[in-house]
Amino acid sequence: MNYIEALSYMQKASERGSVLGLSRITDLLRLMGDPQEKVRVVHIAGTNGKGSFGAMLTSVLKSAGYKVGGFSSPAITKVTDSFRINGEEISDEDFAELIGDIAPICEEMDEKPTEFEVLTAAAFELFVRKYCDIAVVECGMGGDLDSTNVVKAPVLSVITNVQKDHSAFLGETIAEIASHKCGIIKYGRPIYFGGDSEEAYEIAADTAKKMGTELFLPDYSKFSWTEDDCTINGANITYDGEKFHIPLLGIYQCENAVNVLSCVEILKRNGIDISTNAIREGLANVKWHGRFEVLCNEPLVIYDGAHNPDGIRCAADSIRRYFDKKVVLLIGVMADKEYHLYADMLGELANAVFTVKPDNSRSLDSSVLAETFRNKGVKAIACDVYFEGVKTAYTYAAENGLPLIALGTLYMYRQFTEALKTLTQL
Repeated sequence: MNYIEALSYMQKASERGSVLGLSRITDLLRLMGDPQEKVRVVHIAGTNGKGSFGAMLTSVLKSAGYKVGGFSSPAITKVTDSFRINGEEISDEDFAELIGDIAPICEEMDEKPTEFEVLTAAAFELFVRKYCDIAVVECGMGGDLDSTNVVKAPVLSVITNVQKDHSAFLGETIAEIASHKCGIIKYGRPIYFGGDSEEAYEIAADTAKKMGTELFLPDYSKFSWTEDDCTINGANITYDGEKFHIPLLGIYQCENAVNVLSCVEILKRNGIDISTNAIREGLANVKWHGRFEVLCNEPLVIYDGAHNPDGIRCAADSIRRYFDKKVVLLIGVMADKEYHLYADMLGELANAVFTVKPDNSRSLDSSVLAETFRNKGVKAIACDVYFEGVKTAYTYAAENGLPLIALGTLYMYRQFTEALKTLTQL
């Protein structure tokens, strides 16, 4: 099977839809020899911050001398972007080989696995084939019924935070959502909770007690940073008297770093050898896409994948921190998000808003999104053609000497970067 054939098979699998439950993925992995049991796993759930957390932890573990596998979703550029070895995306050839070997097994099953289940199985098989020492694995959605939740004894389970998102699947309340995410807690295996919701914490603590495992929390007495430590050049944080630099932008990255440094301490107690120098080097060299990422400097163009109210709030706080003037916003969102809140959260920061419709079946029409901003007295222009929307926003920002911030969903990252590349080469 070549790469194109592998993509064709994944398209076939995607037509099965999204079906919650672990029966299919469990059966598939059993037929594959249970690769998920052959590598140490750090399993991550959470509403926001999973990607940045995973990238930081991966970089630290790599600097400590470990070979690190990674699995995350959604894919930011193309499907291979979900699979990483030491932070580097796998090749088309590696992906094709994995799917080529797994597809025949899937086709022999009475109940065929879904697209995400096939990808999950491919990730665990990849980690075994590449002789990974440890793997950093993100839940796709929720926790208890997510197909990544087949790992019986993770070296560490992590819940970065709990906020409202995916309510149609996970519930309308923080308590309901937390119950799903706490489903990754395993008997006798350490769990770390990095969120600030008291309601979610109580559910995590109760679940950990029932599972006979220790619940770890961040010790903020060991950490310090100020607003002046968070600049457009990155952030500086002090932990236990040691100073660390994080090149990732977004003021929320300090919170993500707190979670990473706290989890490093837990991993060290569980036999993972990580020196202070490895931590410093790993954090300083971390790379991640789509989170307040600078894509262009003249004009300044930044992409942030914020897509739910908490993410939008964090993006707004970052804009306030980095800029002393209004910015140009380009926004595209999914229709199932609480987009009606975004005008209140972002309106005062915007000189102008350009709305677009991402290339996704769940996308909200650009005119509907623009109207929510206009109703709040914000200048908003709906763009029917995506490229023209990016071009118009980019030109407006350049002519007015303003930063352009694109946000609303990770699903439009590839569209946006391709359009920007075309514009900057004109």
